[in-house]
Amino acid sequence: MPIYLRLALYAILAYAAVCLLAWIFQRKLQYFPDRGPVPMPRGETYRELEDVRIETEDGVEIAAWYWPGLRPTTLLFFHGNAGHRGHRLGWVQTFHDLGWSILLIDYRGYAESGGNPTEEGLAMDARAARAWLADRGVMRVAYVGESIGCSVAVGLAFTEPPAALVLQSGTVSVRAVAQRHYPFLPVGLLMSDGFESKEKMGGIDAPLLSIHGARDRIIPVEFGRALFDAAPGETKEWWLLEQAGHNDVIYHAGRAYYERVHEFLERATTE
Repeated sequence: MPIYLRLALYAILAYAAVCLLAWIFQRKLQYFPDRGPVPMPRGETYRELEDVRIETEDGVEIAAWYWPGLRPTTLLFFHGNAGHRGHRLGWVQTFHDLGWSILLIDYRGYAESGGNPTEEGLAMDARAARAWLADRGVMRVAYVGESIGCSVAVGLAFTEPPAALVLQSGTVSVRAVAQRHYPFLPVGLLMSDGFESKEKMGGIDAPLLSIHGARDRIIPVEFGRALFDAAPGETKEWWLLEQAGHNDVIYHAGRAYYERVHEFLERATTE
C-alpha cells in the first residue's frame, strides 16, 4: 500500500478513535458534579433552612434545600453543570433576604443525590421538585435557571408553566454549544443529551427575564439571544451585561443584579 494511503488510513482510524472516546465519555465531558455531603450552614440566619430529600418518578432520591420566606411565591432554582447547591448558597440567600421562598435542588449524581446525570434524569428531577412543592401546598412558583439549568427550567416550564422564568446564561441548544467548541467532531451524532430548548421556549407563555454576559466564552451570547427571541409574547426582558462572561454575571452586575431580578419577579408574580 502506498505511504500516502497508509497515512490516510491511520488518520481515519485515529479520528474514529477520538469520536468513539468522545461518545463513550460524553457525559463526563458534559457534567461536572461535586459529589459528597454538603454541610448545612450554621448560624441563626439559616435557622429555617431545611435539608430535604425528594424522590423522583424513577425512584432516585435527590437532595435539596428548602427555605421558606415571607412572600407567597417560591423560587425554584436549577444550577449549572458543575459543583453542588452549597456553592450557590450566597446566590439564593440574597433572594431569601428579599423575602422569597427558595427550593434549590441538586440534580441526580450531584452531592448526596443518587443516580447519574442525564438529560432525561434532570427533567425528572425538575418535575419531582415541582411536585414536592405542590404537595406542600405551594402553587405559585417561579423558575430560575443558570447555564444548563436554563435548559432544565425551560423543559419544566413547557409542561408546567411557572409564574415567571429567569434564565441566566441560557442557550437554544447545549448540542449547538458543544458543536461550537468541538467543530472537528460530529457532535450531532455523538451527543445524547442535547437539551434542545428553542422549540420548547416557543410554547412557554410566562413572563421572562433573560440575562447574559457579552463576553461569555462558554455559551456565546447569540445562543442566549436566540432563546430569548423564541419566547412568545411581549412580557419579556433582555439584559446584556457588557463586561460579564459566563461565571461572573453577578460579580459584574453587583447589587443591581438582585435588584433587577427582584423587581422583575415582583411585577411578574403580583400582576
